[in-house]
Amino acid sequence: MKKIRWGILGCGKIARKFAADLKFVLDAELIAVGAREQATADAFAKEFPAKHIHGNYESLVSDPEVDVIYVATPHALHHEHVMLCLKHKKAVLCEKAFAINYRQAKAMIDFAKAQNIFIMEAFWTCFLPHFQKTKQLIADGKVGNIKYLYAEFGFIPTPPEAPRLYDPALGGGALLDIGVYPIFLALDILGKPDSIDATMTPANSGVDEQCAIRFQYNSGAIANLFCTFASNLASGADIGGDKGRIRLTHRSHGPTTQLEYYPGIVDTRETIELEKAKGNGYEYEIQHVTECLQKGLTESPVLTPEKTLLMMKTLDIVRQKAGIHYSVD
Repeated sequence: MKKIRWGILGCGKIARKFAADLKFVLDAELIAVGAREQATADAFAKEFPAKHIHGNYESLVSDPEVDVIYVATPHALHHEHVMLCLKHKKAVLCEKAFAINYRQAKAMIDFAKAQNIFIMEAFWTCFLPHFQKTKQLIADGKVGNIKYLYAEFGFIPTPPEAPRLYDPALGGGALLDIGVYPIFLALDILGKPDSIDATMTPANSGVDEQCAIRFQYNSGAIANLFCTFASNLASGADIGGDKGRIRLTHRSHGPTTQLEYYPGIVDTRETIELEKAKGNGYEYEIQHVTECLQKGLTESPVLTPEKTLLMMKTLDIVRQKAGIHYSVD
């Protein structure tokens, strides 16, 4: 199979984790990196060698040896950077939050479809072993009819705080930075909610420091979701049904969580053994995108554009309910 040549746009912390995991995917290679300044790209390439080192994004997206670009910049810049990639016929894997709002996300996806170019949101959790096993247990009827879902994600940013976390101009706030994880879990497990309510506690800059969200479903299911920059939380999740319960322990969004299954009404716990990630856990989504491109697909059959648009529409509703606004809206 053809080796897929990756470029990375943006050379920050998450790009480093992603680049470190590329080596675990047999048919993928890092061919190029790009940053706003040459010195930043050079420093990144010393840590993660690439054939081409670009000191601006225009040069990266024009590189003829690049097959797909991982967009690793802050979400306020995703629309601009993804459109730049697409206009140069580059396949795209874009970090979450995919965009600031539904309008931006739809423009990105519509343009990719019109150009017949692959695009996918980089929601790595979707491809991790614990998440796949969770979906299998539910599909196998181990939980029964789901009645309740709870998910949280919270941490206190350590100094020096990344400016984007609290800057309204950069889409700052807990919701778009980490609240996407609990919301993704609820949407993927329970689907589109029939009603949404939300409230937030503002930070000094006006963005949401904390956000509490409640989804209700006509089936009777309820999802309570929470994100915060004010507390260090376990960031776990519980999925409860009339036949059993699944608990994802500390950092339920990542590869180090434990999956516990509680059958029936008796508090009997089964810890499910899972495949261990070779790296940071990004290798699973890299493998998926690589295989999609090898097959000539223009969208993922697992994390479809429709799922991303549902996420962005839901985030818009949550922000409207909670009073979270950005100038780009």
